[in-house]
Amino acid sequence: MDQNSFDLAVKVGARLTQCGLKLVTAESCTGGRLGQAVTNVAGSSVWYERGFITYSNVSKCEMLGVRQATLDQHGAVSAQTAQEMVIGALNRSHAQVGVSITGIAGPGGGTALKPVGMVCLAWALKDGAVRQEIQYFQGDRETVRRLSVTTALQGILYILNDATAVA
Repeated sequence: MDQNSFDLAVKVGARLTQCGLKLVTAESCTGGRLGQAVTNVAGSSVWYERGFITYSNVSKCEMLGVRQATLDQHGAVSAQTAQEMVIGALNRSHAQVGVSITGIAGPGGGTALKPVGMVCLAWALKDGAVRQEIQYFQGDRETVRRLSVTTALQGILYILNDATAVA
């Protein structure tokens, strides 16, 4: 794991602890790398509730409640699927903060409309609005996955800061 991801995970943990909240992750193209990043932080069991690795479409439906109609209409790599993943993760956990990642890490699998490096992320607070983002990362499979984790961690900090500013 790179130092930047570790440093961000430490900040996420401190912020979640400060707010008394727990995190749930739902990952596809990162294959558990986000969960690994947060659990590399000592004491993360205080603020990390659980993670879902849903690599296949079937697992997205079974474990997170992603609708087959969403997958059929928009595909696994879409803002709509990322949104359903994060909502499903929150609904199937005891966490109050969720993040999801789905994308095409490569080296194959891309298309003209959904190229290698396209990653869809979503963040949500339980019973709150969902924030979505689509990124087009450049680089090899490892780089796309690393940047996806970094972006996911940065987004958690963003929604936590935004939520506490409103509260």
